Amino acid sequence: MTEYNDYYAPEGLRTRGTVVVVPGRGETRATYTRLGKRLAADAYRVRVVDAPDLDEGDLAGSLTRFGEQLAAAAQDSAAGQDGVVRPLVLVGSDRGAVAVAALLGRDGVPSAGRPDAVVLAGIPGGGASAVGGWEDELDVRTACPAHRGALTEDTGIRRGALDEAVPEALLAAAYDSVLGVPALLLVGDADPLADREALVRTAKSLPRARLSVVRDAHHDVLNDMQHRSVAAEVVTFLETLRNELVPVVTVDSSAW
Repeated sequence: MTEYNDYYAPEGLRTRGTVVVVPGRGETRATYTRLGKRLAADAYRVRVVDAPDLDEGDLAGSLTRFGEQLAAAAQDSAAGQDGVVRPLVLVGSDRGAVAVAALLGRDGVPSAGRPDAVVLAGIPGGGASAVGGWEDELDVRTACPAHRGALTEDTGIRRGALDEAVPEALLAAAYDSVLGVPALLLVGDADPLADREALVRTAKSLPRARLSVVRDAHHDVLNDMQHRSVAAEVVTFLETLRNELVPVVTVDSSAW
């Protein structure tokens, strides 16, 4: 049976939506404990699933199974409730983000797992990356001491995973995907694995997309030093989504 890490809205508050988080290469569900707790504190139901298992020799079949897993995770999150609390938002990081984007570009996504929006963080560029040893991998991932410590202490983390190239066919499907739902794309401007030009092209090709660049953030943009501001950007997106994509707060005048 598939297991999940779950984070719930504070007791007494109405749940404002459901967020399903998909980890990236080498990561475990525990990698997103801090993010899960922070989004849950704002009354969102958060469920972290396992990183997708993608077979390069059978990407179509892998994506089909991945879609079924997401649908099951979303449906099961509604236990004891009258259906999944919408909006349902998929948050993917690294290869998890690529898999989410590639999946939504296909036909036949189970309706229970079809999200109302997506957050795609740290989408990598093409080709293999020679990341090096563990300290080098940490430098690529994050400058946050707490996150570096959490990754190092997590015995489930698969070290060296960032050296593995994401299949080109999967990347192409993700970058060319017609998502059909609002999308927030997040990238750190210090991410050595990112292809900023490709991300800009993808964001401009989508009718309802926003590309947010996080200053000085590395590849693990959801968990780097700027994690509070990034979580706030995600919550702002979630609240804007609930308001039919009309910003809740606008700035009339500012000296900074």
